[in-house]
Amino acid sequence: MSSNEAEESLGTVIVAGLCNLGIAVAKAVAGVVSGSSAMLSEAAHSFADTVTELLLFASIKRGARPADDAHPFGYGRERYLWALLASVATFVGGAVFSVNDGIHTLVDGEELGSPTLSYIVLAVAFVLEGISLRRAVLQVRAESARLGAGTRQYLRHTPDTAVKAVFLEDSAALVGLLLAFGGLLGAQLTGSAVWDGVASLLIGALLAWVAYVLGRDNSSLLIGRSLPQPIEDRIEETLRQQPHVEAVLELITILHGPKEVLVAAKVDFSDLATAAEVEQACDTAEQAVRTAFPAVTRIYLDPTPG
Repeated sequence: MSSNEAEESLGTVIVAGLCNLGIAVAKAVAGVVSGSSAMLSEAAHSFADTVTELLLFASIKRGARPADDAHPFGYGRERYLWALLASVATFVGGAVFSVNDGIHTLVDGEELGSPTLSYIVLAVAFVLEGISLRRAVLQVRAESARLGAGTRQYLRHTPDTAVKAVFLEDSAALVGLLLAFGGLLGAQLTGSAVWDGVASLLIGALLAWVAYVLGRDNSSLLIGRSLPQPIEDRIEETLRQQPHVEAVLELITILHGPKEVLVAAKVDFSDLATAAEVEQACDTAEQAVRTAFPAVTRIYLDPTPG
């Protein structure tokens, strides 16, 4: 990952973290005053998001360390370890609390206070979450345009899970705020806490889904994920077009970080090519792949009879 891209991702995480911290405190106060379980669930949601942003901050800083003798491929995969912990924090700190609070409200009921402060907090939180989401959306659009991919395709395959986490969490936060508003309004109009309890359960389910998606993606990248098949096909075609290359017998790609990719291939060179020509062909092929795919940081070509 280039320094500019790393700084952009770091800035996105910092903005999201600061917004979530302020929102979490305000929601907690409003939840205590109003007695709303949905507001308390939203407070837990924002506190969990704040912890998530801290872990993502650590992931970007630690994952950016250069390679050394003990870690020749660098520390890029450490980003996914911290990001995986962040998804666990979202599940435990947000989803579990929200579901538990919602069940408690449905079973035991709750004494509702004035919802005025909660409405004000929800409105301010919606604006702040929108600001954070807008920054994430701008970065996603810029990256997807640079790679020539659609926004949806980029979010599905991107190895930059920090930006994906902010995008999903802020999107979920806006939906959660609408659910909390619906729960508060329903409870106020009907006098029944059931609306508030159901809203809390739905917020918990939403957070559980976000945690699952992020946990699945980060665990896959931590284990070692290949590039999407269309990109592998383009790399293979780039190799096949080089002088003296007869065929690409096997191609393996592994992501070591958001912008760190290893490519290894068994290549059948022309039987008439001399050793010097094979060496030159390997060098030419490596340069061609790096030019077409700047994220490729290491290339290993193994001349193999077809």
